[in-house]
Amino acid sequence: MRANGPPRKSKRVPPASQIVRKLGGEAVVAGIIGSAASTPYRWQDPVKRGGTGGNIPQKHWSALMAYAREHNIQLELKDFSKAPLRKL
Repeated sequence: MRANGPPRKSKRVPPASQIVRKLGGEAVVAGIIGSAASTPYRWQDPVKRGGTGGNIPQKHWSALMAYAREHNIQLELKDFSKAPLRKL
């Protein structure tokens, strides 16, 4: 507990927060990518709090996409981007 009140709730940042939620939570995502449990939390934290600002590193995208396919979870590459993808 903080000295001047209850613990501050960290605001989770999309798109990481949405993807983590879709896939079943931080523990599930950490298991998918073989990382520490803190990794998916860090993706969801704002940059000013030491997080990635909602960005999931690209090196994990294929594992997350494969898990989603195997478990019939709707997840597309565009879901990993904050900005709308442009057609070429």
